[in-house]
Amino acid sequence: MKLSDSQWREKLSNEEYRVCRQKGTERPFTGELLDLKAQGDFICTCCGEKLFESHDKFDSGCGWPSFSAQSSNDNVDYLTDNSLGMQRVEIICKHCDAHLGHVFDDGPAPTGKRYCVNSVSIKFAKKE
Repeated sequence: MKLSDSQWREKLSNEEYRVCRQKGTERPFTGELLDLKAQGDFICTCCGEKLFESHDKFDSGCGWPSFSAQSSNDNVDYLTDNSLGMQRVEIICKHCDAHLGHVFDDGPAPTGKRYCVNSVSIKFAKKE
């Protein structure tokens, strides 16, 4: 899904645009999905592709929704991020290149991964 910058600005709120298109970060412990415990899927705010599932969500204490794995449809891609004087692995939506957050190697077994995601980058789709 490729849209022009002006089309993204029209489609997204100011905060969604800042985080998803300009690689921003929401303040920790402020996202509306941080404490959500319901069963369902987490989809990309920009394009609606399924990215994470509720059974992989856990409380990491980091201040952002955390997941131990991406969904089985493999819609998350990885980029090297050397910003802020450190090297991290950025996660983006494979379908529309939306910035989601970062992934770290300090998550729970069996994956050992912690996908640290901005709430504003994802929406929740409750399972019926």
